Amino acid sequence: MNRSPVNSELTLFSYEILGLVGRGGAGPHDLLRMAQRGRILAWAGESQYYVEPKRLARLGYLDARKEPGKTRERTVYTLTEKGLDALRAWAQTPVRFTPVKSELLLRLLIADLVDRLQDSEASAATFPHRRKYLVLVNRFLRRLLDLHLEFVDQVERELAPNARKRSLQTITRAKAPHTRA
Repeated sequence: MNRSPVNSELTLFSYEILGLVGRGGAGPHDLLRMAQRGRILAWAGESQYYVEPKRLARLGYLDARKEPGKTRERTVYTLTEKGLDALRAWAQTPVRFTPVKSELLLRLLIADLVDRLQDSEASAATFPHRRKYLVLVNRFLRRLLDLHLEFVDQVERELAPNARKRSLQTITRAKAPHTRA
């Protein structure tokens, strides 16, 4: 597991656990359920959602207390000041790109995206037997790009309402306008 540049005791998964525990506290089963909801954060084995909170409690980032459960006593973790400080320090660091193993995304990352999509549209005509599939993929990629650009705009609007608004969407669309399919 990659260690954090801010704190060598903590990994990205450690910060996930601290963030999921949050101010209200949570038990390991709660952590697992939150992570699995939508399968967005569930990147570790299920057992790790039980093991990592114990480790973080031993290191002083979480407090552990016992509470009655439905069938047996359960452990509930809450953030300590040390845990909250660790989250604050980590939140101030630059975001690192988490590698995604996807050929599709890799191709998008290594080429001028708009030119690549336009080339893809043009090349679809040269493969009549594959045209409809290539066009569908191209439409998906354009919508995916639009979704990412809309998300950047939303983040800018919600997190920096008074900041100068010069989004990637505006820049990209100014370079190569296109219509949604």
